[in-house]
Amino acid sequence: MEITTYANEPHGNAARAGHVADLAARAAALQPLLQQRAAQGEADRVIPPAVVEALGEAGVFRSLTPKRYGGHETDLRTLIEVSEALGQADGSAAWVGMIISVTNWLACLFPEKAQEEVFGTDPDARVTGVAAPTGIGERVPGGWRVTGRWSYNSGAPYATWAAVGALLKDEQGEVTDQALVLIPAAELAVEDTWHTAGMRGTASNTLVGQDVFVPEHRVLSVPAAAEGVYPRPTRGEALYSAPFGPMLVLCLTGPLLGLGRAALEAVTSAAASKPLSFTIYGRQAESVGVQTQIAEAALKIETARMLVHRAATEVDTAAAAAPMNYAARAHIRARAGYAVQQILEAINILLNAHGSSAFAETSPLQRIWRDANAAARHAGLVPAVGLEVYGKTLLGVEDRVSHMV
Repeated sequence: MEITTYANEPHGNAARAGHVADLAARAAALQPLLQQRAAQGEADRVIPPAVVEALGEAGVFRSLTPKRYGGHETDLRTLIEVSEALGQADGSAAWVGMIISVTNWLACLFPEKAQEEVFGTDPDARVTGVAAPTGIGERVPGGWRVTGRWSYNSGAPYATWAAVGALLKDEQGEVTDQALVLIPAAELAVEDTWHTAGMRGTASNTLVGQDVFVPEHRVLSVPAAAEGVYPRPTRGEALYSAPFGPMLVLCLTGPLLGLGRAALEAVTSAAASKPLSFTIYGRQAESVGVQTQIAEAALKIETARMLVHRAATEVDTAAAAAPMNYAARAHIRARAGYAVQQILEAINILLNAHGSSAFAETSPLQRIWRDANAAARHAGLVPAVGLEVYGKTLLGVEDRVSHMV
C-alpha cells in the first residue's frame, strides 16, 4: 500500500530546498543503523556511541549551529523534518539529536563571549539542557554561584555543555529573575535516574551542581527571552531571532511525527499478509473495518504534520521578519500540543487494527507506542496548557501562565 511521503512538498526557495533535502537524506540514510541499534539503546538506557558518532558525522547536531562556527544554520522546519526522519527508525536517537540541536541554538542567544566559549574551539559542541528553574543562583562578584538538581536532561552522557534553569536571588535573598545558565558539563555530576517505560535510550538523567560559578555573560533571562530580548549581538543571522517559546516547543514534535509514520508503515505493511483472527478475512487488508481504521489514523498523522509544518514556517518567517506577538505564539503552543494528541490517537488506532501481536517484545510497535506516549508528556506539549493560553488570547484574558509561549 502506498503511503504519502510529502517528499515534494515546497520549502520556500530552491537553495533552502536543496539544503533541506541534503540533511533529510543524511538522516534517512541513518535509519538502518538506528533500527539495528535501537534495542541496544533501550536495554542500556542510552543510545550507543556508534549512533551518536553517526548523528555527528551526518551533521544533525550542527543543524542550528552558526555557519561562522562550521554549522548548517538551517531553521526550525528543517530540524523538524530531520528529526522526523530519525524518529521513523528510533525515537530515542531522534530525541537526543533534536534536543542537542535546539539547545545549541539556545546557546547562541547568549552574549558572544559565551558563544565563543562553547563553539569557538569545538564546532561539534553538544549542549543539552533543562529549562525548569530547579536551581538557585546567588549573586557573587562577576556572576552567580549556582546550586541545583536538573532532571530529564536528555543526552546527558554525551553533553559538553548544559543550559539549566535557575532562580536568581539578590544579596537580600529575594528572587529577581528566572534564568538559563550555561555550565560546562564537566562541572556537573550526572545521577542515573532515568528508569522509564518509554524513550529509555535518551538517558534523560539528573544533572547536579553545587556552588558552580557562572559568569555574567553565561546568563540568559527567561522572561526577557520569552519576549524576544536576547543579549546576543546583532549579526544578521535570522535564525537566532526566532521566537523563544515556539522554537523550544515545536521542535519536540519532530520525533513524534516520525514515530507516527513508523507505526503507520508497520501496520499497513503487515496488513497485506496478516490474517484477521475470528473472521473470514485471510488478510487484514481485505477488511473494511481495518481499512477505515488505517485511513483515519493516516489522516490524523497528516493533520498533525500539516499543523506542525505550518507553525514551523510561521516561526521561521518571524525570525527573518517582524517579531511574533503573544497571541500568535499562544496559537503555536496550542497547535503543538494538539498535533501530538493526534499522533497518539493515530498510534492507538493502528495498534487496535494490528492486534495484540503489537505488544510482543519482538515487535517495533510496542516500542513506538511506549516512546510516543513518554515523549508526548513533555511539559512543553501538555495539551491543556496550550489550549488554556490560546483560549485566554481568544477571550481577551490577559493572564499569562507560562514563559514557554
